[in-house]
Amino acid sequence: MRAVKIASAALALPILIVLVWWLATLNETNPFVPKPGQLISDLFTVWVGPLLGEEVLPSIYRLGVGLGGAIVVGILLGLLIGSNRFARKLTGPIFEFIRAVPPPVLLPVLLLILGIDDRSKIFLIFLGCLWPILLNTIDGVRSVDAVLADTTRTYGMRGWSRLRYFVLPAATPRIMTGIRLALPIAIILMVVSEMYAALDGLGYRIMLFKQTFQMGPMWAGIVIIGLIGILIAVLFRLVDRRVLAWYYGQREVESRES
Repeated sequence: MRAVKIASAALALPILIVLVWWLATLNETNPFVPKPGQLISDLFTVWVGPLLGEEVLPSIYRLGVGLGGAIVVGILLGLLIGSNRFARKLTGPIFEFIRAVPPPVLLPVLLLILGIDDRSKIFLIFLGCLWPILLNTIDGVRSVDAVLADTTRTYGMRGWSRLRYFVLPAATPRIMTGIRLALPIAIILMVVSEMYAALDGLGYRIMLFKQTFQMGPMWAGIVIIGLIGILIAVLFRLVDRRVLAWYYGQREVESRES
C-alpha cells in the first residue's frame, strides 16, 4: 500500500504536466512547438534503435568516466588537503581562482591540447565535477568533531587507521553532498562539449536535428537527457541511503527525541 502511495505521488506531477502540455498544444500549428503524442512517437521511432547505441551510449560513457574520475580524485585530494592545515592555506586561493573559471570556457583550450576525441570531453566533465566534490570533502574533514578527534589521538589512532575509520566516515555526509552537486554539472558539460566538439553523442545529434529543422527528434533527444538525469538521481539516492544509513538513522533518533 505504501509503495502504491509513493508511486502515485511520484507520477502525479508528471501526469499533470503532460495533461497541461497536451491542452496547451491542442490547436497549435507552430512546427517548432512539440506535441506530446508526436514527441513520444519520435522518441521511439528515431531514438530507440541504432541511435541508442551510436549516440546515447557514447554520451553515457563520457559522463561516467569523467564523473567517476572526479569522485575518486576529489575524495582522495580532499582527505589529504583537509587533514593538513598548511596544505589548506596553500591551496585555498588557488582552488577558489580555478573554481571561478567556467568549465565551458576551457573547451577550446582542451580541444587544442587534447584534440576532438573523447579525451577533451571527459576531461572537461572531470574538471567541472571535481571542485564541488573536492571542496565539500575538505570542508567535511575540517568540520569533524573536535572532541572526537582528540579522543582518537588519545587512543593512539593515527595515520591510515584514523583516516579510514574516523575522518572518512565523519566527512562522508559532506562528500555525498558534493557528489550530488556534481551530477547536474556532469550532464550539462556532457551536452555542451558534444554540441560544439563531437562527431557523436546526444549533444551532437540534437544540434544536427536542430540545424536540419527536425524539431520532433530534437525535442525527443532533450527528453532523453532529462530521463538520464532522473535515472542518475534515483541511483544516487539509493547509494546515498545505503552509504549514509547510519547518518539518517541518527537524524531520525534526534528528531524523535526533540
